[in-house]
Amino acid sequence: MESPAQRRLNAIQSHLLPSAVSAAEDESLIGRNVTSSSSSPPFFVDQQYSVILPEKLQTGKWNVYRSARSPMKLLSRFDDHPEIGTLHENFVHAVETFRDYKYLGTRIRVDGTVGEYKWMTFGEAATAREAIGSGLRYYGLEQGACVGLYFINRPEWLVVDHACSAYSYISVPLYDTLGPDAVKFVVNHSGIKAIFCVPETLNTLLSFISSIPSVRLIVVVGGADEHLPSLPSTPGVKFVSYLKLLGQGRRNLQPFCPPKPDDVATICYTSGTTGTPKGVVLTHGNLIANASAFCRKVKFYSSDVYISYLPLAHIYERSNQVICCNNGVGVGFYQGDNLKLMDDLAALRPTIFCSVPRLYNRIYAGITNAVSTSGALKERLFRAAYNSKRQAIMNGRNASPIWDKLVFNKIKEKLGGRVRILGSGASPLSPDVMDFLRVCFGCMLIEGYGMTETSCIITLMDVGDVLAGHVGSPHAACEVKLVDVPEMNYTSEDEPYPRGEICVRGPIVFQGYYKDEVQT
Repeated sequence: MESPAQRRLNAIQSHLLPSAVSAAEDESLIGRNVTSSSSSPPFFVDQQYSVILPEKLQTGKWNVYRSARSPMKLLSRFDDHPEIGTLHENFVHAVETFRDYKYLGTRIRVDGTVGEYKWMTFGEAATAREAIGSGLRYYGLEQGACVGLYFINRPEWLVVDHACSAYSYISVPLYDTLGPDAVKFVVNHSGIKAIFCVPETLNTLLSFISSIPSVRLIVVVGGADEHLPSLPSTPGVKFVSYLKLLGQGRRNLQPFCPPKPDDVATICYTSGTTGTPKGVVLTHGNLIANASAFCRKVKFYSSDVYISYLPLAHIYERSNQVICCNNGVGVGFYQGDNLKLMDDLAALRPTIFCSVPRLYNRIYAGITNAVSTSGALKERLFRAAYNSKRQAIMNGRNASPIWDKLVFNKIKEKLGGRVRILGSGASPLSPDVMDFLRVCFGCMLIEGYGMTETSCIITLMDVGDVLAGHVGSPHAACEVKLVDVPEMNYTSEDEPYPRGEICVRGPIVFQGYYKDEVQT
């Protein structure tokens, strides 16, 4: 019986191919990029990652690749909610659908101590975002103004970001790793009018406050006005606490100024490793297209819980938040200290955990070291359990539950015991580590590849794909081609696989670098 993907391909071919094809032209204009070998698990027999479009390059190769999940067109909206075209509409949908569900959770109490997670619902977050947006209007910020966010992950970050979307402001994340000089450059380059910060980053801002003349308002998160440090009487700059801004906004509520899909949502500045930071301009439509393509590959539920610790200043975490919001996923924030992340995981017990290879490598090393020092009998038991379960996974079978009871349930508890999805990005994950994590945590591990300039994801592994060492196929919102780079000996003729410069197009591609036509 034909698979749904094969039926789609046949439909495309019957539409595009001429009625008569000569023997010399018997290779289909649209081909399949098939992975199948004697060592591959059953999932991969005739399983296609992508389709090859009939578009010639100078090399004469038909090598423009599109997702097999969307061979007829590129995706730009959510399948089940095509009316959502902006981040504002995405959040409105979430509030209407999940109003009383848990949304933003934190362990940090008002006095700074740490306790159990306390939650803000989607409805409560919506009320706060309206008040913050109205507060910015109260202080004279006009539609299209840039708003800086200069603090690490916490609920207020997302509330401010939602406020920016609702009132057509442009969010500009700032982060400490850039260094004070780079922060000053970004503020001046983007012409930021208001900055949200915490007391720690406020001190950095005050060190060069006279050098950022565009700033008119500084909002301090995490403290009342009477506890703010003594502030300089800087002409034209107002200082206010987040709580005071919240109150002023509630007393002076303003109607939303909804953006359009083509309006700029955010300017994400890269680290500037090759010079000054470059501002990546992303629209609402860019970010929605990226999230919609991800949601076509992976199913999320309102019962899911996600832990937010990856920097919100980076596109990886920003993209994850758009996806969580659309699906009503609860987002619990870490304390702010990576050394205490494992404690936060135990308290939150997330079902979704996204990270980078550096942390996964540490988890891998910690488990293997514990096994090697546990004694000969326990080490032999672990090896037997690991090999048996890995073999079952690679063959598409369910492993014996005895191994989880004897060995792996204790390991699963390190991430809270409920994780069903592990995500990895930012750099390549070792195949050995990937296989190890899949076996030990008993969940799907999905690796992707992308960049800020493509709103995050370009390629992503499929659910159920148990091969390691690759980053999947193009997702449904982009097309990919490889362009020969002769001076580096990268060509489409390379064996065993074609190589070249990776070029991407589609609704996820950014609008350019802000005020930098040359780099664009």
